[in-house]
Amino acid sequence: MTLVRCPDCGSSLSPVLVERLDDATGPRPAIDLRGLVRTIPDYPKPGIMFRDITTLLGHADGFRRAVSELASRFADDGVRKVAGIEARGFILGGALAHQLGAGFVPVRKKGKLPFQVIGNDYELEYGTDRVEIHVDAVGSGERVLLVDDLIATGGTAAAAIQLLEQAGATVLGASFVIELPDLGGRKRIEAMGHPVHALIAFEGD
Repeated sequence: MTLVRCPDCGSSLSPVLVERLDDATGPRPAIDLRGLVRTIPDYPKPGIMFRDITTLLGHADGFRRAVSELASRFADDGVRKVAGIEARGFILGGALAHQLGAGFVPVRKKGKLPFQVIGNDYELEYGTDRVEIHVDAVGSGERVLLVDDLIATGGTAAAAIQLLEQAGATVLGASFVIELPDLGGRKRIEAMGHPVHALIAFEGD
C-alpha cells in the first residue's frame, strides 16, 4: 500500500483515512489526550490509580489522534509488523498496523494461541508470567514495532521484545499511550537498546 501524509501531524496514513480527513469541513479543535483518560482510584487494589483508556478509545477524534501520533514516530522506519501486547495492545496495535501499512502480531499470555508457539517467561513481583507468539509470526530480520496502552515497570514489554528478538525480528522500538515514569519502564527498555515513545505521562504513580 502507498502511504500518504496526515494533514494534521505529518504521519504516514492509508489513503482511505486521508480521504476521510479531507472530507471533514472546518478546523478540527486540538484534542487533550490526557483529559480523555479516566482515572479510577483504588483499582484493582487500594492505593492504585488505574489509568483507563477505554474513554479515549471511545472518543473518535481522540482515538484517531492517538493512533496518528503513535504512528508518526516510526512512520519512516520501514515497519513491517506491529506487535501488540494482550489485551489493549491488540486494539491499538491493529489500528497502528493499518495506519503504517504493516501486519499485526498478537503477543499473548500462555496457552491462548492455537498453533505452535515460542514463549518467554518473566518475573513478576510474586511469581512469573509468560508471553507467547506463533513460531511463524515474524521472519528473520523483519522490522517490528511493539505497542501497548501503558508502560509501568516495563517487565511485560521487555519480555515481549526479548521474545520477538528470539524469533529473529529486528525490534525498532516500543510505543505506548501512557507512561508512568516513576516506575522506570522507559529506562528498562532503553537500556536494552530500544527507543520508547509515549504520548502521555502521569507522574507520581
